[in-house]
Amino acid sequence: MKLRLGRIAALTAAGLVLAGCGGSSSAKPELKITGAYMPAPVAGDMAAGFFTVTNSGGADTLTSVTSSLAGDITMHSTKDGAMEEEKSFAVPADGRLDFASGGNHLMFEKLAHKPAQGDKVPVQLHFAKSGTVTVEIPVKSATYNPMTGH
Repeated sequence: MKLRLGRIAALTAAGLVLAGCGGSSSAKPELKITGAYMPAPVAGDMAAGFFTVTNSGGADTLTSVTSSLAGDITMHSTKDGAMEEEKSFAVPADGRLDFASGGNHLMFEKLAHKPAQGDKVPVQLHFAKSGTVTVEIPVKSATYNPMTGH
């Protein structure tokens, strides 16, 4: 009996040590949205959106995007110059997810109105673990470049 209790205690202790070694992949995501902007649309029925998600915690997934501005918002990746619609995007643990011109981006379709430079568009980013994060995306000039700020 003494031997069995000793083994049970040792196994329990080992299990607790292993449970503590989960790393950040089991940690809660810690998301921060920065650099958001929407170039003022040239046509009144479609617009694009860009931003960066920085994660200082465990992994998460961006599952959808909604806004009162658009009847439909789709997420796209760009691979070898070809745009492809995506259902979700992984947000890596202790990493980042970039939505930038020429790469991942949002497409706002069926616009309720044409946003103008200087407007702010409320957008809800829906994450699998973090829930909904609302951001105000500023509308910049149609030729805005985040590298120069113009």
